[in-house]
Amino acid sequence: AEGGREPPQVPVVFTKHHNCVIGPGAPVHIPAAAPDAVDYEGELAIVIGRRCRHVPASLAPSVIAGYTVMNDVSVRDWQAASPTMTMGKSWDTHGPCGPVLVTGDEIDPHALALTTTVNGELRQNARTDDLIFDCYALVAHITTAFTLAPGTIISTGTPAGVGAFSDPPRLLAPGDEVAITIEGIGTLTNPVVAEPDTQLL
Repeated sequence: AEGGREPPQVPVVFTKHHNCVIGPGAPVHIPAAAPDAVDYEGELAIVIGRRCRHVPASLAPSVIAGYTVMNDVSVRDWQAASPTMTMGKSWDTHGPCGPVLVTGDEIDPHALALTTTVNGELRQNARTDDLIFDCYALVAHITTAFTLAPGTIISTGTPAGVGAFSDPPRLLAPGDEVAITIEGIGTLTNPVVAEPDTQLL
């Protein structure tokens, strides 16, 4: 696996704070606290449509509203500094999603091409056929532990090609533009900017 890690035996599950979610065209912020550590991760995302718990993989399609594109933006140094990934994954603006929701009767979520470009340069090129854990297995695994509400987003993991594991590393900077395309869904495009100098008290 990329980064020299072995594929996990079970899905690695973590949460992203709801404040990280933004739509197409909204800017991704490079925080002053981590100016050289922000990375992209192009991913297929599942959107839950029904409140559910203990869903077997065979019934997972019945609780899925549809699929969209997600950029699981990650602050690599903060991610590596803690045994949990929350602080590296949940910064404001670091959960772009879109551009549309496509239902399961329109696409096969396990047979889609995925590409990520940064400033027009191809960085990731893969297929959802290659997911370590397919969409239905992820729903089954997560609902073993807790209830999912309608609107819950489950991102399915990213293929090789992220900036942190490039040689040399190619992390995001203000002025960049990230575009993630998934066959049958569309392209999620977001500019990258320096975090505004704001304070909320």
